Amino acid sequence: MAARAWAAPSDADDLPEVERTTRLRAIRGTSGADRSTRTRTPASPPAPASPPTYGYGLAGTLPPEAPVETTTRLRPVRPRRTGRVLAVTACVVLGGGLIGGALAGIWLASAEPARPAEPAGYTEAKDLWHNAPVDTLFPRTLPGPGAGPGAAARTWTRIVVAPDTPCSPAVLGKGLLATLTPLGCERVLRATYTDATASSVITVGLVFTRADAEAQRTLGQGSGGLTARLGEDVPPALSGPSTVAARFGARQRASWWLSAPADLPVVITAVSGFADGRALDRPQPADRAMARGRTDATAQSGLGHEAKGITARFEALLRKAVAATVKEKENAR
Repeated sequence: MAARAWAAPSDADDLPEVERTTRLRAIRGTSGADRSTRTRTPASPPAPASPPTYGYGLAGTLPPEAPVETTTRLRPVRPRRTGRVLAVTACVVLGGGLIGGALAGIWLASAEPARPAEPAGYTEAKDLWHNAPVDTLFPRTLPGPGAGPGAAARTWTRIVVAPDTPCSPAVLGKGLLATLTPLGCERVLRATYTDATASSVITVGLVFTRADAEAQRTLGQGSGGLTARLGEDVPPALSGPSTVAARFGARQRASWWLSAPADLPVVITAVSGFADGRALDRPQPADRAMARGRTDATAQSGLGHEAKGITARFEALLRKAVAATVKEKENAR
């Protein structure tokens, strides 16, 4: 049977549109959907003399198809610009360096040991020497339960108070003065007490400094504390005319002690002696005068216990005064 060709449509609008999108592969002019919408009779093999037909059998009648993109790129790639590439690279490098530096700083900060916090009331304690009343810093009567030999009770009575003075060799031992000067030695307050029997006298010194909390903590560290570090650094005595301490001078010093509490910017000094004015060849630190088996007059009289015990009482007094100052500030807010 001869092949039967389709009749040409009478109107150009009946022709299928040519696809003009930029697909990733070329799309032929016929599709399964198009073929399904028309009825086609089985075709016999074309006659040798007949020209081959494609699509709708309209050879040469369709408009030329737009060229399709044969690459597989999803977007057009602009030409590379060297300057922009270098700028972007520099930004990436700088950004990475900044981020790396920040991370390194955080790591180093976390690796460093945390600095200890300043004790409560530490700043307020620096100004106690001119803010607190004299009876607060040097009470007229100071009880010392368990402060004597064999935990015997002691009671001290104030007999002399000196005006506050600058730090100098006249009121401080040479070693203590040299130690505190770099830390900011502020002021020295002193008073002399006697025991209940009026047989011994003891001069107490309060040395206020501007040392920060970390320096203060290290000041009294070590075996034996500040006394052991400074060696034979005996504090000066404060005598009082017309009192039992009238003859209390450098030759009458029997035992001494130094205390540097870690939570207060203060060094407490104490030096004890006999009220009768007897001279002694060599004063002893309190821990040596308190050692077992000692039979000398200083050890037997408990002057070492006096010196060490009274410094502990003044530490407690100062902490109480600081707590009251802090509470007063908080109530005033």
